Amino acid sequence: MAKRFHPPLPICVVALSLVASAVTAGGNRQAIEGPVSAELLRVIDGDTLLVAAAPWPDQQITTYVRLRGIDAPEMHARCAMARNEAQAALTALAALVASSDKVSLSNISGDKYFGRVIAEVTLADGRDPAHELLSMGLVTAYDGGRKPKQACGE
Repeated sequence: MAKRFHPPLPICVVALSLVASAVTAGGNRQAIEGPVSAELLRVIDGDTLLVAAAPWPDQQITTYVRLRGIDAPEMHARCAMARNEAQAALTALAALVASSDKVSLSNISGDKYFGRVIAEVTLADGRDPAHELLSMGLVTAYDGGRKPKQACGE
């Protein structure tokens, strides 16, 4: 029987596998302490960024990062008031990160949605955007548990 050639996995798949196994080793959620330097690519919504993280020298992983400790209203909520609040949180987060093309990620762990991590994010000037958004009253504190049902105040 002839041996089949298996091409090597792309480095990003290998890197993500290593990070995932570190985060979920033994079935328990563990955090990568960090800091991990990342280039800010885009603001997704009021509590999520798209970054190109550099966990190892000369290696980059593009991933979505949810800001640890907060929850912003959903952009696609049925309620118009919630959508307006979501837009306000997104606009504020975009303004906060506008001067930072680099961010630092720490206390990084897996999220309940594959392909996204949760992390504490620090801007280049030392500010914590999650804390800033909480201070502005645009997001709520969130510990990863079940979210309470919000009534639409329209």
